Formats: sequence, structure tokens, C-alpha cells
Amino acid sequence: MQPVTNLPDYLIGDFSMYLENMTSLDDPETPDLLSNYLSNLFEQLKQMPLLFNGMVDQLAMAISTKIRIDSKNLAKIELSAEPSWAEIKPFVGVHADARACITEIMTHTEQEFKIAILLIHFYSGYDATPLKAEEDEDDQFDDYESHDYDENY
Repeated sequence: MQPVTNLPDYLIGDFSMYLENMTSLDDPETPDLLSNYLSNLFEQLKQMPLLFNGMVDQLAMAISTKIRIDSKNLAKIELSAEPSWAEIKPFVGVHADARACITEIMTHTEQEFKIAILLIHFYSGYDATPLKAEEDEDDQFDDYESHDYDENY
């Protein structure tokens, strides 16, 4: 994965919640935990398509396995300003078993659906590897004896 360098301001809060939820369920000791959770989440959504109204991160999780995003081509669009649904719609495919549910969501909460799609798009390019800390040349804690310290501070 490539690092997300320019997450748009309008996605920061929702992306943070989505990322936290996805990473907390991605457990190497229980590899099926995330996929089972996402499947169960979608089944709930299928029963009540507006279940996650107001919870875009949960909506994104629920639909993440039921949509396909052409992220390569979507990345060519300027996303720093929030795009319209018409601009991103050509890059989104929906699995046949999810069409009725997704149609219902788009009919009533198109804005939230669009944001959920963008969360998934940016997450697919997110690299969670921690950055290596830069060495501090003036690190005072390396060698106490080479510096004059007032121990009677």
C-alpha cells in the first residue's frame, strides 16, 4: 500500500473512526474476525438499509466487501474539494447481492454513501506502518557524563 499523503479535510474525522475500527478488528491471531464482522454488519444493513444513518464509518465498513472501487482511476480526480456523487459514481461497482440495499441507501442518504465510498478508497491506499523516528543529534539523554548538568536543580 502507498501512504495517504493528502487526506482531504472533509474526510479526516470519519476516516479516523473508520481506520480505528478496521485496525482494531484486523487481528493476526484471529484472521477471520474482520471478515466475519463485516459480513454480519452487511447482513444487518441489508435488513435495515438506513441502519447506519449518521454513522458513515459503520456504513463504510458494512459496504466495504460489497462494492468495488476503481481506485486507480478515482485517484486521478481532484478530491481535495468534496466531489459530487456524479463525479465518483463511474468508479464504483456494486455486487449483485447488494444492489437492492445500496439503491435504498443511495436514494435516502446519497451524501453519506458517497463519503463512505471515499473512506474505503483512501483506506485502500493507507499504509499503517509507523514512520521511523529521526535521530536527534542533540539528544541530551544519550550521554549524561559528557554534559554539565546541575544536579542541585
